[in-house]
Amino acid sequence: MLEIYVDADACPVKEEILKVAYRHDLVVHLVSNQWLRIPVGPKVNKMVVNDSFDAADDWIVENAKEGDICITGDILLAGRCLENGSAVLGHTGKPFTPDNIGMAIAMRELKSQLRDMGEDKGYNAKFTNKDRSHLLNALETYVQKAKRSG
Repeated sequence: MLEIYVDADACPVKEEILKVAYRHDLVVHLVSNQWLRIPVGPKVNKMVVNDSFDAADDWIVENAKEGDICITGDILLAGRCLENGSAVLGHTGKPFTPDNIGMAIAMRELKSQLRDMGEDKGYNAKFTNKDRSHLLNALETYVQKAKRSG
């Protein structure tokens, strides 16, 4: 059965993810470097890893398997999860796929270089209720599709 892995430290849609998981009776792993103050049900594993660099990412990559879904805003983690055969959604519901991950990584690198040169201030668009809705719809669609395909 499909499980959901969440890069939870900076995830703004934990409650939405849990809503879908509870509806479909799925196991969710909220992986973070610190304890999360969020009430959860019995099928939710709050995994606190050490605070070393990429510890949460490494735990997710080591445990997520083909057919699982990972939710992250970290483009490099998204790429690693795709290599495992996991599906990946960003916080806004945008899927990361083998077809678009290369461009996403390249854009991440370009923006980093522009910030280093002072050409980009690094401002991100405000996270909106519409973004939450997109994540809910994308996750629900993925789960339903996975259940139908067995």
